[in-house]
Amino acid sequence: MSIVTRLDYRPFPEDPHNYKPNSLHSLVMDPARPDGRHVKDMVLNFELLAPDEIIPVHVHTNEEVLIVDEGEAEAFYDGEWQPVGPGAVILVPAGVSHGFRNTSGGTVRLHAVFAGSVVGTRLLERSPAPGTESEPVPPPSIIDFRAYLGR
Repeated sequence: MSIVTRLDYRPFPEDPHNYKPNSLHSLVMDPARPDGRHVKDMVLNFELLAPDEIIPVHVHTNEEVLIVDEGEAEAFYDGEWQPVGPGAVILVPAGVSHGFRNTSGGTVRLHAVFAGSVVGTRLLERSPAPGTESEPVPPPSIIDFRAYLGR
């Protein structure tokens, strides 16, 4: 068991396809223990999504739960945009298209819970970095959050 008492928000890694220069995130995982007593297959991603920034429409190989803690936004869920606000919970089965955009003019605070520490992602659209607007959607990718966080 681990208890996290403070989130360590950092800028997103530079990504020409998922450009969020003013947003921050904090990844939380239970550190691996030699005795095996830790939460192995859950990742929490806390985000401070800046005004006018988006999480492009995409699909994952894993189930995901998104929770809006603060602010007003729109969530894309399996084909349509819907307004969401504080307290909204979005349950996303594996393979279902989803995305998020901040429409509030202020920061939107949300978090996502992934079932699994290895997550495949396929972007269906891009949030392009300046100067990369004509680039195509990249191929699917896989991230091992334990390796990414060094845990």
